[in-house]
Amino acid sequence: MAARKAAHAAGKVFRIGWLTAQREASLAPFLEVFRSGLRELGYRENENLEVTYCYGDDDLTRVAPLADSLLRKPVDLIVVQGAAVAVVAELKLSTPTVYVFSGDPVVAGFANSLSRPRANMTGLTFMAAELNAKRLEILRDTVPGLQRVAIVGNPEHPDSHIERAYSEDTARKLGLKTEFFATASQDQLAAAFAAMDLNPPQAVSLFADGFAIQYRGWIIEQAMKHRAPVISGWPAFARTGALCTYGPKLSDSYHRLAAYVDRVLRGTPPSELPIERPTKFETIVNLRTAKALGLNLPDSIIASADELIE
Repeated sequence: MAARKAAHAAGKVFRIGWLTAQREASLAPFLEVFRSGLRELGYRENENLEVTYCYGDDDLTRVAPLADSLLRKPVDLIVVQGAAVAVVAELKLSTPTVYVFSGDPVVAGFANSLSRPRANMTGLTFMAAELNAKRLEILRDTVPGLQRVAIVGNPEHPDSHIERAYSEDTARKLGLKTEFFATASQDQLAAAFAAMDLNPPQAVSLFADGFAIQYRGWIIEQAMKHRAPVISGWPAFARTGALCTYGPKLSDSYHRLAAYVDRVLRGTPPSELPIERPTKFETIVNLRTAKALGLNLPDSIIASADELIE
């Protein structure tokens, strides 16, 4: 309510830029949640809010020129999504920046700690590496006689080493053997699955990031050739054919993103806003995939699922 009064009373038109390396279609549902959050706070596009949308179409090299175009416009604030955050951080912009990011901002160098963002950037992270342990437990309870799990992750993604550590430690406790495949490029991804052809895993644990999202269809297709279910952290994977996803409720984070934008537009320096981790989580189960693989998911997983894909 305070933001609504402030925005309308001043008669000011706020100008923000939305900057991402991804394609528009891949973010449409989350962008709508973000817009809804802004509307709840009193911001109306084409009235007191002007938004310039910039998409890199899966090309990181486009991020810096797009950021420059926003500075020349100019805008009051830039909202940065996903892998583009790392590029923008290197630009050291004077324009306040709010972001939503899947990695560890401290490891990535954006912050001294979650409570102490650096310079002119703050936002939200999807970071929850400890959830990888739960995903392996789901696989153990779902795949009969599970012994071998392939872990696929992008080593260039900040905190992937933490995700790997959680996964391998949990696997040892569960009596599972894991093999980690570092996949930071399309060629490495192809090589990883070529290696799996020689010694197929019984399941695949896929670390969620922008690169994995881009190639999720191909990854799931390759795993299904070996009847190996894929588990990951974001809804898009389950909706593409992964057996299950368990992770942060991304829609909640994008809704919270609007509150960060509001506070910065009202004058709070980004350095005074702690970086927020997810507090809500969701499980999505693809029953079609389970049926195709002849798997019977435990009743406890079915009952706790936030969404069942049939």
